Amino acid sequence: MKRNLIAVLVSLAVLSGLAVLTGIAACTEPTNSSTSPTDTQAGNDTTAVAAKSYTYEVVRSFPHDTGAFTQGLAINGETLYESTGNYGQSSLRQVALQTGEVERVRRLSATIFGEGLALYDDKIIQLTWKSGVGFIYDRERFELLRSVSYPGEGWGIAYDGAQFIMTDGSSNLYFRDKVTFAETGRVVVRDGDGPVRNLNELEYVKGEVYANIWQEDRIARIDPETGRVTGWIDLEGLLESGGQHGLGEGGGTVDVLNGIAYDATGDRLFVTGKYWPRLFEIRLVEKQDPSG
Repeated sequence: MKRNLIAVLVSLAVLSGLAVLTGIAACTEPTNSSTSPTDTQAGNDTTAVAAKSYTYEVVRSFPHDTGAFTQGLAINGETLYESTGNYGQSSLRQVALQTGEVERVRRLSATIFGEGLALYDDKIIQLTWKSGVGFIYDRERFELLRSVSYPGEGWGIAYDGAQFIMTDGSSNLYFRDKVTFAETGRVVVRDGDGPVRNLNELEYVKGEVYANIWQEDRIARIDPETGRVTGWIDLEGLLESGGQHGLGEGGGTVDVLNGIAYDATGDRLFVTGKYWPRLFEIRLVEKQDPSG
């Protein structure tokens, strides 16, 4: 009888142990499933569409003031609006596209370094480098209407029809309210190699942001929703196609590519650089071999 009782007790113990082990396994299963979003996200990253590569064709070129240390560029019809930099030389300019003639100029204080600019409504917004202030002008008269403030540095700015998009030389695009200029969001710009730094002058083109990369002869095409680089525009050799290099004001030699303007009405894209003697209208040509 004792032997039967012992056998029963042993059987119960074994069954209890199996139940405990089953419970532990059940408890640990959600822990494994909780890692799946990270795994899925990593899978999306590795299967992302590669950025396209573009070169260019020069449609035509126009005279450009070699005394202009170009920081920002915009166009409306046959009129260019240009922000120039350097302490003591910074200005806001209205320029005739065909001749390069400076038709109107508003000079900034010698303590302010001008940066990017954008057109919106009937106004112009112009950033400054380290002053933490942006200026909003009436487009027709260049009258200062008000100023806005922001932390850190100002580099490039664009307007997408509803809000401003701004850079500070990092890999971030900052979104700012049209009225208050308060930051409403930001996104990190990345390509297949990681974050893309030195984002500089901007232009909004057909739903994408075109960003000049400081000290490089290329422009990134960016999806502003995700920050993903959808294409790279290689502008190597562009300046040489315009002839002589020229000298800038005070003996400053031609400097890096800087300045993107897009005419939505005529679907025309323009680029230039600091102290460049020419401004170029270009047409993008997709490379068949991205490595070429």
